[in-house]
Amino acid sequence: MPLVAAAVCPHPPLLIPEVAGAAAAELADLRRACDTAVTRLVDSGADELLIVGDGPDTRRYDPPFHGSLAAYGLPLEPTVGRPGPDSRPDLPLSLTIGAWLLGRTHPDPAPAVSAMYAVAPQTDPVSCAQLGAGWGGDRNWALLVLGDGSACRGAAAPGYADPRAEAYDSGVAEALAGADLDALLDLDPELSAQLRVAGRAAWQVLAGAARAAGGDWRGELSYHAAPYGVAYFVATWERP
Repeated sequence: MPLVAAAVCPHPPLLIPEVAGAAAAELADLRRACDTAVTRLVDSGADELLIVGDGPDTRRYDPPFHGSLAAYGLPLEPTVGRPGPDSRPDLPLSLTIGAWLLGRTHPDPAPAVSAMYAVAPQTDPVSCAQLGAGWGGDRNWALLVLGDGSACRGAAAPGYADPRAEAYDSGVAEALAGADLDALLDLDPELSAQLRVAGRAAWQVLAGAARAAGGDWRGELSYHAAPYGVAYFVATWERP
């Protein structure tokens, strides 16, 4: 059965107010955009939800899902489902933020998340597209995609300033707004790595899934900015 909806959100730890501390208000608009996108995704009518983001290795996680933000000074362990007493947090940051977003917008009952996938940042575009194309099964499904843009938007950025970063991010914004599958699949892995992009592989998984589902898509970009020198995007894809 086809992919029926998708949402794209970033995954910075600072998205969580307790991590951001006194600076939490600076990302209030981003937080609201993510909340709206995730809510629309859950309300899309899909029978199940999959989540994809970057991670050190390409692998699948099955429920229940268990992450941790201890590395960022917060004793918070976002979960989806009900981990047992011996469960240990094993989700990478991107999927941990995905679990947090779901819990923030839909604390009870939790959406029916059937699987989470981490995609290694060096995965080539063809393999990313094939991964997304292989999902589905016999139920309508929706996809939450976690990924950041370049981290080179200014001297204070984690990757310092790179004159190529703004054009790269503008191209991603246009592709997400227009549900342009070709543009996403054309993103260059080497340039993406140089610009410290943490979303390229996951966006290409989305493009592969959407292409395999067929038909037309309507994209809507609700947030595009680069606070702290890192580009963040929030978008929704739905059927016209």
